[in-house]
Amino acid sequence: MALQLKEIQAPVASEMADFEKKFRSFMKSKVYLVDQIMSFIVKRKGKQMRPLFVFLTAGTTGEITERTYRGASLIELLHTASLVHDDVVDDSNYRRGFFSVNALWKNKIAVLVGDYLLSRGLLLSVDNEDFDLLKIISQAVREMSEGELLQMAKARNLDITEEVYYDVIRQKTASLIASCCAAGAASSGAPEESIAQMKEFGLNVGMAFQIKDDLFDYGEDQIGKPLGIDIKEKKMTLPLIHALSNASSSDKRRILRTIKRNSDDAEKVKEVIAFVKGAGGIEYAKKVMNDYFERALSILDNFPDSAYKKSLGELVRFTIERTK
Repeated sequence: MALQLKEIQAPVASEMADFEKKFRSFMKSKVYLVDQIMSFIVKRKGKQMRPLFVFLTAGTTGEITERTYRGASLIELLHTASLVHDDVVDDSNYRRGFFSVNALWKNKIAVLVGDYLLSRGLLLSVDNEDFDLLKIISQAVREMSEGELLQMAKARNLDITEEVYYDVIRQKTASLIASCCAAGAASSGAPEESIAQMKEFGLNVGMAFQIKDDLFDYGEDQIGKPLGIDIKEKKMTLPLIHALSNASSSDKRRILRTIKRNSDDAEKVKEVIAFVKGAGGIEYAKKVMNDYFERALSILDNFPDSAYKKSLGELVRFTIERTK
């Protein structure tokens, strides 16, 4: 039976409801335009996976406190700021099927809104002297930026190796989930050893999550993004990297040439997808994803059983069994 996010949220349902109110208050501004845009952003929030990791981790390692709410809010503020800025950089008019901030209010306002969100997050931590939480989450923001730049630098020549791919997704995706789990543990009063374990737990979850996302590009289940979008954008992901590593020199040259020159041709993209499937790229990526999944669950074994721990394990399973 497929896991439902609502069931996973059950142990922290009331905290998540309270968090939504607190988060709205943290985003408030006296400037009407800013307040209007903040309301627009809040109404179009996603599944709230990041705050859920924070609250479940805090419950697993200790007590959910006011610092837990602030840690979850800090992550959401800084991450939302990065998404608003990303949409400007990518010249993207949509975010989760809705118009992006820059599409509705133009780039200059979107950049300033991102700056506002960033400053609100910093002040929330500084005003409450949550310096440990600020350090955890600021490190993740730095890594996310470095990961994006590393991917852009390597994408020009399509020379990403498997090791570089892991570096990219660890920084771009896994570092954020790792910071959610570390912040949750830190906010609960957990010892340094438990905080470090939860950071490693989140890192493994994040790696599995991103590999799952990359598999959607090859028609594995259904997701919002069109089939082959990563190939069209010349992104080298694990299934393709593995397939190329086992290909003959002529096949490798042919596929790379197709990606460089014909990534806008739907039929050519289908040829690349067929090549990856035929070369075992999908099976290999699934195996690696499951290895990270198992590592994450083994780390959870270090903590006492509770409703929070049970839901945290189910949330990990949800990340690799999701169909969108």
